[in-house]
Amino acid sequence: MIARLKGLVDGVGPDWAVIDVGGVGYLIFGSSRTLTRLGRPGDAVSVFVETHVREDHIHLYGFVDAAERDWFRLLLTVQGVGGKVALAILSAIAPDELARAIAAGDRTSLSRAQGVGPKLAARLATELKDKVGAVALPVASAVGAPAAGVGAAGEAVSALVNLGYRRFEAEDAIRQAIVGAGDDAPVATLVRAGLRTLGRERAP
Repeated sequence: MIARLKGLVDGVGPDWAVIDVGGVGYLIFGSSRTLTRLGRPGDAVSVFVETHVREDHIHLYGFVDAAERDWFRLLLTVQGVGGKVALAILSAIAPDELARAIAAGDRTSLSRAQGVGPKLAARLATELKDKVGAVALPVASAVGAPAAGVGAAGEAVSALVNLGYRRFEAEDAIRQAIVGAGDDAPVATLVRAGLRTLGRERAP
């Protein structure tokens, strides 16, 4: 079973990408969140992989972080959710938002994903409500629950989002900032480090 691929981006499509590993091209299917973060052809990349083997095919599903992969696995436990629908959900709703929507029973948010109607949204909210805590969300644990805006890390993420960055970009940047600056770093330090990671020259 393939669990991870590390190589070069060979090509990216609307719901797929090809990763060149030592001259062998591996076709992976991914969410829009993952695919937009892979970069351009020729860029080095490392992706987590979930391998699904069926009688008529072998599909590789790729994820840029373990949190999205874990959510993919969890979504597949719900009746009526296959690989395609699970990726559609992860394309429409970021992992932290998905956790909040399920915890709150927010069927409207869950229905934003293509292929998810009212009945499936209700099933997702019901069947996964007690399982949300079991999903590893590295960003939330590493940066002090930024989605809820708790602590310096949460404030730093919010600051980057207010500057126009997408939430997953901000979370990744602050997670890296904490690795370098430490858990007790103040908001300003985290924001400056995050901006450097995101290619900005100075903090606001």
